[in-house]
Amino acid sequence: MTSDTAPSGAAPRGSRRRWAPAPFLAPGMVVLSLFVAVPILLITSYAFFTRGRFGGVQFTFTLDNFARLADPLYLKVIATSVGIGLIVTLLALLLGYPTALVITRLPAKWRTIALVAVLLPFWTNFLIRTYAWILLLNNAGWINQGLQAVGIIDEPLTLLYTQPAVVVGLLYMYLPLMVLPLYSSLSAQDAQLAEAATNLGSSPWRVFRTVTFPLSIPGVLTGCVFVFVPAMGNFVIPELLGGGKTVLIGNLVRDQFLKARDWPFGAAIALVLTIMLLLLLFAQQRASRRVTEGPAERKVTTRA
Repeated sequence: MTSDTAPSGAAPRGSRRRWAPAPFLAPGMVVLSLFVAVPILLITSYAFFTRGRFGGVQFTFTLDNFARLADPLYLKVIATSVGIGLIVTLLALLLGYPTALVITRLPAKWRTIALVAVLLPFWTNFLIRTYAWILLLNNAGWINQGLQAVGIIDEPLTLLYTQPAVVVGLLYMYLPLMVLPLYSSLSAQDAQLAEAATNLGSSPWRVFRTVTFPLSIPGVLTGCVFVFVPAMGNFVIPELLGGGKTVLIGNLVRDQFLKARDWPFGAAIALVLTIMLLLLLFAQQRASRRVTEGPAERKVTTRA
């Protein structure tokens, strides 16, 4: 006969197992605490204080920093950021989904090469990639030269320092963040499901619509969150490709900290952006769980 009672003076066996991974998790927890938790706590606390007379923070509690976000000027910036973020996300999905789908259909050797090609831009400096787009989009750039050479246009088009240039730059920068989750989701699908649907007479379009795409929704949602949030908060690309004419939330936060020296208001904007990110991640998790576990739950409900 066995007993679960631990000897006197010794920790219970279950408790030991529970804390066994702690030494391995400790370094990661320390890094997360220092570089994630502490900055978020600082931003959260600054958001509820007032601006000092010469900048900085005066520790007087106020909610005015959040009330200022209702100003039409800032609402316009938020609306522009959300609009550009949605456009970039939609374009990234339209381009990234077929790209990821084709990669999953490639032989293993070419699949690896294609994934490396997708990740290749990340191995180049962010600013160098952005300046490369300046060379392409300016009046004397390759795009205008090419269009003039084939006779499509007579005068150079104004491509640089426009909102479409910002969209193109953001799309180029964050497209891999859409392709990789989609590839992971599509490659994890059981190929026999699509094969069974085909054998039962479904057309390729119907197989995609009823089998492939519904099962890839978790990857779609993850990719959308990965693209939408950084696209909305980026401030370098709007500055370099948009010429400062397009102001996004990221530009607003930077200006409050570095130019206006209004740290509490900048912290309030950053806090709102962080809360939006958490809400999106929560919604993505809920939707993904509903997709992956929904059939099982319905089956249990039906049996009950």
